[in-house]
Amino acid sequence: MLYRLLFFRILMRKVNTYFPLQRQKRTGADVMKIMKNNVAILALLVACMLPVSAGAVAPSQVTAPQSTTAVDNTKGLYVVITEAEPMTQMMALVLSTQTVMQGKSIQILLCGPGGDLALQKSRQVIMKPLNKSPQMLLADLMAKGVQVEVCPLYLPNKGKTEADLIKGVTVAKPPVVAQKLRADGIKLFTF
Repeated sequence: MLYRLLFFRILMRKVNTYFPLQRQKRTGADVMKIMKNNVAILALLVACMLPVSAGAVAPSQVTAPQSTTAVDNTKGLYVVITEAEPMTQMMALVLSTQTVMQGKSIQILLCGPGGDLALQKSRQVIMKPLNKSPQMLLADLMAKGVQVEVCPLYLPNKGKTEADLIKGVTVAKPPVVAQKLRADGIKLFTF
Protein backbone atom coordinates (compact mmCIF):
# COMPACT_ATOMS: atom_id res chain seq x y z
CA MET A 1 0.00 0.00 0.00
CA LEU A 2 2.89 2.33 0.82
CA TYR A 3 4.38 1.99 -2.65
CA ARG A 4 1.05 2.99 -4.18
CA LEU A 5 0.90 6.13 -2.01
CA LEU A 6 4.46 7.07 -3.00
CA PHE A 7 3.68 6.42 -6.63
CA PHE A 8 0.59 8.64 -6.43
CA ARG A 9 2.64 11.53 -4.98
CA ILE A 10 5.26 11.18 -7.74
CA LEU A 11 2.51 10.98 -10.33
CA MET A 12 0.88 14.18 -9.08
CA ARG A 13 4.22 16.04 -9.22
CA LYS A 14 4.72 14.88 -12.81
CA VAL A 15 1.19 15.89 -13.77
CA ASN A 16 1.64 19.36 -12.25
CA THR A 17 4.98 19.74 -14.03
CA TYR A 18 3.60 18.88 -17.45
CA PHE A 19 0.10 20.23 -17.07
CA PRO A 20 0.37 23.40 -14.99
CA LEU A 21 -2.70 25.45 -14.24
CA GLN A 22 -1.37 28.32 -16.41
CA ARG A 23 -1.10 27.88 -20.19
CA GLN A 24 2.44 27.86 -21.50
CA LYS A 25 3.70 27.90 -25.04
CA ARG A 26 5.36 24.55 -25.80
CA THR A 27 7.67 23.48 -28.59
CA GLY A 28 7.48 20.18 -30.48
CA ALA A 29 10.33 18.79 -28.35
CA ASP A 30 8.42 19.67 -25.18
CA VAL A 31 5.33 17.91 -26.45
CA MET A 32 7.33 14.77 -27.29
CA LYS A 33 8.91 14.78 -23.84
CA ILE A 34 5.48 15.12 -22.26
CA MET A 35 4.14 12.23 -24.36
CA LYS A 36 7.05 9.95 -23.42
CA ASN A 37 6.60 10.76 -19.76
CA ASN A 38 2.84 10.23 -19.99
CA VAL A 39 3.38 6.77 -21.47
CA ALA A 40 5.83 5.95 -18.66
CA ILE A 41 3.41 7.27 -16.05
CA LEU A 42 0.55 5.28 -17.56
CA ALA A 43 2.66 2.11 -17.54
CA LEU A 44 3.56 2.66 -13.88
CA LEU A 45 -0.06 3.34 -13.03
CA VAL A 46 -1.18 0.12 -14.67
CA ALA A 47 1.60 -1.81 -12.94
CA CYS A 48 0.53 -0.47 -9.56
CA MET A 49 -3.05 -1.48 -10.14
CA LEU A 50 -2.15 -5.10 -10.82
CA PRO A 51 -2.51 -7.43 -7.85
CA VAL A 52 0.69 -8.33 -6.11
CA SER A 53 1.16 -11.92 -5.02
CA ALA A 54 3.40 -12.80 -2.12
CA GLY A 55 4.49 -15.95 -3.93
CA ALA A 56 5.15 -14.28 -7.25
CA VAL A 57 7.72 -16.02 -9.41
CA ALA A 58 10.20 -14.15 -11.53
CA PRO A 59 9.77 -14.80 -15.27
CA SER A 60 13.16 -16.52 -15.43
CA GLN A 61 11.99 -19.01 -12.79
CA VAL A 62 8.85 -20.06 -14.65
CA THR A 63 9.20 -23.60 -15.91
CA ALA A 64 7.98 -24.88 -19.23
CA PRO A 65 4.80 -26.95 -19.20
CA GLN A 66 5.30 -30.65 -18.75
CA SER A 67 4.86 -33.09 -21.57
CA THR A 68 1.29 -33.65 -22.69
CA THR A 69 1.81 -37.39 -22.29
CA ALA A 70 1.30 -37.29 -18.53
CA VAL A 71 0.48 -40.45 -16.67
CA ASP A 72 -3.25 -41.14 -16.91
CA ASN A 73 -4.53 -42.72 -13.71
CA THR A 74 -8.10 -42.77 -14.98
CA LYS A 75 -9.48 -46.30 -15.11
CA GLY A 76 -12.82 -45.28 -16.52
CA LEU A 77 -15.85 -43.05 -16.51
CA TYR A 78 -19.18 -43.15 -14.75
CA VAL A 79 -21.54 -41.34 -17.13
CA VAL A 80 -24.90 -40.04 -15.89
CA ILE A 81 -27.34 -39.00 -18.61
CA THR A 82 -30.37 -37.00 -17.44
CA GLU A 83 -30.93 -34.82 -20.51
CA ALA A 84 -33.87 -35.35 -22.88
CA GLU A 85 -32.17 -33.52 -25.76
CA PRO A 86 -31.00 -36.13 -28.34
CA MET A 87 -27.92 -34.08 -29.32
CA THR A 88 -26.70 -33.97 -25.71
CA GLN A 89 -27.41 -37.69 -25.29
CA MET A 90 -25.55 -38.39 -28.51
CA MET A 91 -22.49 -36.42 -27.40
CA ALA A 92 -22.41 -38.28 -24.08
CA LEU A 93 -22.51 -41.59 -25.93
CA VAL A 94 -19.96 -40.53 -28.57
CA LEU A 95 -17.50 -39.58 -25.81
CA SER A 96 -18.28 -42.83 -24.02
CA THR A 97 -17.59 -44.77 -27.21
CA GLN A 98 -14.27 -42.97 -27.67
CA THR A 99 -13.34 -43.75 -24.06
CA VAL A 100 -14.04 -47.46 -24.60
CA MET A 101 -11.96 -47.36 -27.79
CA GLN A 102 -9.09 -45.93 -25.70
CA GLY A 103 -9.23 -48.96 -23.41
CA LYS A 104 -11.03 -47.39 -20.45
CA SER A 105 -14.16 -48.66 -18.74
CA ILE A 106 -17.55 -47.00 -18.98
CA GLN A 107 -20.62 -47.35 -16.78
CA ILE A 108 -23.81 -45.50 -17.70
CA LEU A 109 -26.66 -44.43 -15.43
CA LEU A 110 -29.81 -43.08 -17.08
CA CYS A 111 -32.05 -40.85 -14.95
CA GLY A 112 -35.06 -38.62 -15.51
CA PRO A 113 -35.69 -37.87 -19.18
CA GLY A 114 -32.39 -39.58 -20.01
CA GLY A 115 -33.98 -42.82 -18.84
CA ASP A 116 -36.19 -42.80 -21.93
CA LEU A 117 -33.14 -44.04 -23.88
CA ALA A 118 -33.57 -47.39 -22.15
CA LEU A 119 -37.20 -47.88 -23.16
CA GLN A 120 -37.95 -50.35 -25.94
CA LYS A 121 -40.37 -48.01 -27.68
CA SER A 122 -38.59 -44.69 -27.21
CA ARG A 123 -38.51 -42.11 -29.99
CA GLN A 124 -35.29 -42.30 -32.01
CA VAL A 125 -33.69 -39.28 -33.64
CA ILE A 126 -31.00 -39.96 -36.23
CA MET A 127 -28.04 -37.62 -35.73
CA LYS A 128 -25.47 -36.59 -38.31
CA PRO A 129 -22.68 -37.24 -39.18
CA LEU A 130 -22.92 -40.77 -37.75
CA ASN A 131 -26.46 -41.32 -39.04
CA LYS A 132 -27.29 -43.10 -35.80
CA SER A 133 -29.61 -42.40 -32.91
CA PRO A 134 -28.52 -42.22 -29.28
CA GLN A 135 -30.30 -45.55 -28.77
CA MET A 136 -28.16 -47.14 -31.51
CA LEU A 137 -24.95 -45.91 -29.86
CA LEU A 138 -26.21 -47.14 -26.50
CA ALA A 139 -26.83 -50.60 -28.03
CA ASP A 140 -23.32 -50.55 -29.56
CA LEU A 141 -21.79 -49.74 -26.17
CA MET A 142 -23.78 -52.49 -24.47
CA ALA A 143 -22.56 -54.94 -27.13
CA LYS A 144 -19.01 -53.97 -26.07
CA GLY A 145 -19.78 -54.86 -22.46
CA VAL A 146 -20.72 -51.45 -21.06
CA GLN A 147 -23.09 -51.72 -18.10
CA VAL A 148 -26.20 -49.53 -18.49
CA GLU A 149 -28.63 -48.91 -15.63
CA VAL A 150 -31.67 -46.75 -15.01
CA CYS A 151 -32.03 -44.98 -11.70
CA PRO A 152 -34.37 -46.75 -9.27
CA LEU A 153 -36.80 -43.81 -9.29
CA TYR A 154 -37.25 -43.82 -13.06
CA LEU A 155 -39.53 -46.82 -13.67
CA PRO A 156 -42.04 -46.36 -10.84
CA ASN A 157 -42.40 -42.63 -11.53
CA LYS A 158 -42.70 -43.17 -15.27
CA GLY A 159 -45.36 -45.85 -14.82
CA LYS A 160 -43.12 -48.46 -16.43
CA THR A 161 -41.65 -51.82 -15.39
CA GLU A 162 -38.41 -53.65 -16.11
CA ALA A 163 -40.24 -55.39 -18.97
CA ASP A 164 -40.35 -52.02 -20.79
CA LEU A 165 -36.54 -51.73 -20.80
CA ILE A 166 -34.33 -52.80 -23.68
CA LYS A 167 -32.52 -56.09 -23.11
CA GLY A 168 -29.46 -55.73 -20.91
CA VAL A 169 -30.48 -52.55 -19.04
CA THR A 170 -30.97 -53.06 -15.32
CA VAL A 171 -32.19 -50.99 -12.38
CA ALA A 172 -29.39 -49.38 -10.38
CA LYS A 173 -28.97 -50.01 -6.67
CA PRO A 174 -27.97 -46.82 -4.80
CA PRO A 175 -25.37 -48.45 -2.48
CA VAL A 176 -23.66 -50.06 -5.48
CA VAL A 177 -23.73 -46.79 -7.46
CA ALA A 178 -22.22 -44.92 -4.50
CA GLN A 179 -19.45 -47.51 -4.27
CA LYS A 180 -18.72 -47.29 -8.00
CA LEU A 181 -18.54 -43.49 -7.87
CA ARG A 182 -15.96 -43.65 -5.08
CA ALA A 183 -13.76 -46.21 -6.83
CA ASP A 184 -10.17 -45.19 -7.52
CA GLY A 185 -9.57 -43.90 -11.01
CA ILE A 186 -13.25 -43.39 -11.89
CA LYS A 187 -14.34 -39.95 -13.11
CA LEU A 188 -17.93 -38.77 -13.09
CA PHE A 189 -19.43 -37.12 -16.18
CA THR A 190 -22.98 -35.83 -16.24
CA PHE A 191 -24.99 -34.93 -19.31
